[in-house]
Amino acid sequence: MLISLIPGAIAYYLVGLQKSIEHFTCFALLLFVTMMLVESLMMMVASRMIIGAGIQGVMLLNGGFFRLPNDLPNPFWRYPMYYIAFHKYANQGFYKNEFEGLTFPNPQQGVNSSISGDEILRSVWQVETGYSKWVDIAILSGMVVFYRLMFLGIMKFGEKVKPMWKKRIGSSKQTNPVVEM
Repeated sequence: MLISLIPGAIAYYLVGLQKSIEHFTCFALLLFVTMMLVESLMMMVASRMIIGAGIQGVMLLNGGFFRLPNDLPNPFWRYPMYYIAFHKYANQGFYKNEFEGLTFPNPQQGVNSSISGDEILRSVWQVETGYSKWVDIAILSGMVVFYRLMFLGIMKFGEKVKPMWKKRIGSSKQTNPVVEM
């Protein structure tokens, strides 16, 4: 938690994001949950680091930052990859935290025209605004629990299978003695 709070506070206030404690709390929680999620995913595939890096890369590419959701090709990259990628929920949580409730000048419509942060979320970033930023945090937290349980299952499976495997290999060596000529 400290790893997300200290650098998060420095980065958050250094770039001039919204000053309220609610916005900073959401930012810090998103940072913390995302960090925990990455650690959980990497624990799950720690023995195969290259697989973990590949999974991270695929999720990053499909998370809605490098290519907007409507630009992702169907069916595989949008359904299910976009919804599996935790970056989708992290990015949308960050965007909602910073843009919701704000108004910006809109020079494209005229001098005294403005555009709402909600409109920017929908039209520019193609963010799903039907649920709040706290739901994004809840989804990410659920993914943390899911990956941790998967890791536990993999470890328990290995604990049960490895002795049986060694026993089977050991017994097959005993039943086939080598005959010397």
